[in-house]
Amino acid sequence: MQQKLVIDDIGYVLEDETSVLFELVIHRYERKSLLVTSNQKFAMLENVFSNIAMAVAAVDRLVDDSTIVQFSGESYRRKRARRSAPPQAG
Repeated sequence: MQQKLVIDDIGYVLEDETSVLFELVIHRYERKSLLVTSNQKFAMLENVFSNIAMAVAAVDRLVDDSTIVQFSGESYRRKRARRSAPPQAG
């Protein structure tokens, strides 16, 4: 059985965790499934990793032989929060 791993919103990785994330991506590359979500474009991932070279190498491996699904519009969480929020006084 192949183990699957989901990283939900890669953009919230803390600075001191980026080397661990990079090692994880490298380790799983072409070996095991990895699903990554982000609300940022690939170009913005340079802000996630501690340096540009690490960001380029990680993104290169994430997009190689992958399926990229892009969604547009308002997030489901935001819609749900807006529906459940009390009406604004005005």
